[in-house]
Amino acid sequence: MGIVAGLDSSPEFTRIVVCDADTGAVLKQGYAPHPVEGRPSDVDPQAWLLSLGEAAGGGLLEGVQAIGVSAQQNAVVPLDAQGNTVRPALVGGDKRAQVAAADLVDALGGREAWAQAVGCVPQAAQPVTKLRWLNKTEPDAALRTAVLLQAHDWLVWQLLGRPVRRTTDRGGASGTGYWSAATGSYRSDLVELALGHQVMLPEVIGPAEAAGTTPEGLLISAGTGETMAAAFGLGIGLGDAVVSLGASGSVMAVHREALVDNTGMITSLADATGMHLPVVTTLNAVRTLRGAVEMLGLSDLESLSDLAMKSTPGSHGLVLLPYLEGERTPNLPHTAGTLSGLRRESMKPEHLARAAFEGMLCGLADALDVLRGRGVEVRRVFLLGAAAELSAVQAAAPALFGAQVVVPQPADYAAIGAARQAAWALGASQGTLDPRTPPMWQGPAAQVLEPGEELAVGQAVRQQFVAVREQMYPGAFR
Repeated sequence: MGIVAGLDSSPEFTRIVVCDADTGAVLKQGYAPHPVEGRPSDVDPQAWLLSLGEAAGGGLLEGVQAIGVSAQQNAVVPLDAQGNTVRPALVGGDKRAQVAAADLVDALGGREAWAQAVGCVPQAAQPVTKLRWLNKTEPDAALRTAVLLQAHDWLVWQLLGRPVRRTTDRGGASGTGYWSAATGSYRSDLVELALGHQVMLPEVIGPAEAAGTTPEGLLISAGTGETMAAAFGLGIGLGDAVVSLGASGSVMAVHREALVDNTGMITSLADATGMHLPVVTTLNAVRTLRGAVEMLGLSDLESLSDLAMKSTPGSHGLVLLPYLEGERTPNLPHTAGTLSGLRRESMKPEHLARAAFEGMLCGLADALDVLRGRGVEVRRVFLLGAAAELSAVQAAAPALFGAQVVVPQPADYAAIGAARQAAWALGASQGTLDPRTPPMWQGPAAQVLEPGEELAVGQAVRQQFVAVREQMYPGAFR
């Protein structure tokens, strides 16, 4: 069918993969950092273009027939009526918008009203919340804003030469806080509630549709957010979940329908294939492990893992509720962590080390159970992040999650997912692929871990964790 490319514009860098459109085999790669220091909340989008140009240098894209774009989520690019940026893009988990998030929740009548409207409750990072912040703190900029794009929308628009038509995809739109995955439509009234007036919003196109073609004949696919692109790059489907181990944690799974969760624990996103991607987030994942490293005077996570492996499942009765930064799952924003089960015989470094791993994984297992409780099938869990390689994580995760665990080899799955989307759009345009069925690329090389005989032991550890959680916070998940 040809050669395609996928680019991933993350907060820190651009990575490009060039792939065979039929098999997904990676042929070439490019990389460039973004020319910005740190992770500021305000970024000139031109920095993304400069990084893209550098990453594509040396003729990397020669012979490429289609490009897919993945980019950081929650970035808002406000444009004026002429298509110029009104101000730098608002990106990342912008803590400046925390008050704005609370304002929006109250303005619509509470968390349940938001969950019913768009499948999620406003958080500080979301575009709709950033619009509220912009309206309240920079009213002149808000008034001049006539068009709203996200990072991948803006990059696609630039690659196409800034056409009159502006597009986005279901995945990216579902994270804005003003598009509903359940109805497949915008809630422009929520944009007006946040920004103070109506604006032009990009057209939401289908997973296999092309956003357009450059004058040189290069097809550009719809693009999508990093989360959706990574899921597509991994090739997850029904029965699969992805657990991401960052400072905070997230659990997402493929589902046939959008979920409405009045508690706000589930964010109902759309994926890059026409399915749905409910997500549950925990605030405390690897930050729990790093806290234990500092507390025990160790050097790194690997040494913490080695120490934990000297203990046994259940950590000799120690249970850590890892709510060090408060928690979202369960919704306990003002709580702190709890260490329970201290006895003279359990007061050893190895038991505390293992309790940190078990606490982190049990918290993520709670998030998995939130999805299971809503009818989401989870037979296999993909475990992502550097901490997924740790022996203490791999030893405990299958039994605590109650499922097969797959640890893929490290790769930029968002860029691969963007390339796969480009191949789909290219094949659909050529008539060689069904627009309803994505290209069947080979899955990632991975280590597969089974619960095996440890399943009963793992469930006993879970029960120990749940007992302490219910004692401390009865009814937290009701």
